[in-house]
Amino acid sequence: MEEKTSKEEKERVSFDTILQREIGEIGWFQLRLLSLAGLVVVFIGWANSEYLFTTARIPTRCLIPECEGQEAAEFFPAWLLHAVPAAGSGFDNCHRYRPANSTSYIHEDCPKESFSRDRIRCEDYVYQNTDTVVYDFGLACDEWRRTLIGSARTLGMLAALPITGFVSDRFGRRAAVLLTGANAAWLGLVRCWAYTYVGFVMSEFAESVFGAGGFSSSFILIMEMTGPKYRVIAGAILNTFFAIGQISTGLIAWAVPNWRNLTLALYAPQFVVVIYIWIMPESVRWYLSKGRYEEAEKVLKAAARANKKQLSETSLKALRRANEEEKILREQQTAERLNEPWLPVLVFRHKAILLRTIVSPVWWIALTFVYYGLSINSVNMVGNRYLNFVLVSAVEVPGYWSAVFLLGRVGRKPVLVGAYWTCALCQIAYIFIPDGLDNVSLVIYLIGKYSISMVTTALYVYTAELYPTRYRHRLFAFSSMIGRVGSIVAPLTPAFGSAVWVSLPFVMFAALALLAGALVLLTPETLGTRLPDTMEEASNIANKN
Repeated sequence: MEEKTSKEEKERVSFDTILQREIGEIGWFQLRLLSLAGLVVVFIGWANSEYLFTTARIPTRCLIPECEGQEAAEFFPAWLLHAVPAAGSGFDNCHRYRPANSTSYIHEDCPKESFSRDRIRCEDYVYQNTDTVVYDFGLACDEWRRTLIGSARTLGMLAALPITGFVSDRFGRRAAVLLTGANAAWLGLVRCWAYTYVGFVMSEFAESVFGAGGFSSSFILIMEMTGPKYRVIAGAILNTFFAIGQISTGLIAWAVPNWRNLTLALYAPQFVVVIYIWIMPESVRWYLSKGRYEEAEKVLKAAARANKKQLSETSLKALRRANEEEKILREQQTAERLNEPWLPVLVFRHKAILLRTIVSPVWWIALTFVYYGLSINSVNMVGNRYLNFVLVSAVEVPGYWSAVFLLGRVGRKPVLVGAYWTCALCQIAYIFIPDGLDNVSLVIYLIGKYSISMVTTALYVYTAELYPTRYRHRLFAFSSMIGRVGSIVAPLTPAFGSAVWVSLPFVMFAALALLAGALVLLTPETLGTRLPDTMEEASNIANKN
């Protein structure tokens, strides 16, 4: 018996081993943690999409001082097309006809003869409603300033990544979730009292910088506490929670259209994350990395109790010993890195890796540009903007799970190429659908969003599998950080369409998706291959296949 115990103590035990053998790769403990993280992700979905409604376009027209006072009696009076050019089935929102004389017709019908056919820009505007900041800050027909609000928010998300990463690594995953959640709540509420355009933009940017990192923190916490077999599924569940957040944003905005009230409705409930300090456990892996073994063992024992499993003291001792050995190994590797070439030099020495570092950022730019672009432009489609957004968000869920189902069966490359190119074809088809076929347009639009949602799940997996363990995080982060360019430019696409050509955004979506799909063909299939540990192993993935 003593020999057996000695043998078990000498066996190398990792945290994954304990999850698989004793605690369970997924159980009530992980499901509870996933639910807590999922609520945070729902809040992030609210925060990421609220600006689509608080800054949405409002139907406007020129104020016609020759025919009405400063307080217009109605939005579409019978005489309006005498003074304003027609446009499609409506009228031009930003131009009027030049008056032919100085006669006032305020208390009578405005005759057509009182206006020339020369078009001039509006000097003052009449708004159909006062629901969004377009009214408060006078942004009618100023698409650039309106859409810059979204770009300021996504630019803040780029700055949020390193800040949240520092907090997560230094103070813990739970601390990062709590800090970003609390910051999002109070900075979002502050925006209710923004009475200038600059103040509103600064609020969006600040909330994004200090409150938008919750998804990455929650994702890492779930990945670190779930067994290897269920990590892809757990990731898809978190993405599903994000889609639920966007769907519920559309529904809440539908019920509460005024932007100040909507901001209160979306951000006040987010203060609930404060109680997570008592109910959300910290990552065991983080505790182990900091040498805080007693706290790690406390969480492990709580997980075992919740999952109705038995956790042996022998395994805890072996885990502690293995972690000390890994710490010594990491210190040795750190010392070795001082003598090895700079990472860019290593990349240039391995042509296969160099090619991947060139093409993978393009994949990520295409993903973020098309994904966010389709969400943003959905509120400008014909029909009910709230219902359109809800449908476009809901179709993401089957997209995520289709990728989970297909990745292990047909391979990474077929899923990515097929999804990118299907999305591109949908954008091309959407451009050429005749006016009046609104339902057909919506279906094509939804298929395009479904396809790019498949890319969201598949690209995380594929990009990580292309790089060696030692440099995986840095090379993966390089691609995803460059990819943020797409999410920063995406909010400007409605302005591109307004200034140049209404279908220009969809031409851009199609072109980038086609290019990204073609570039996937240049890299190897990774299905069934072992994760590479060195540059040489990563370079030889194609040869193994």
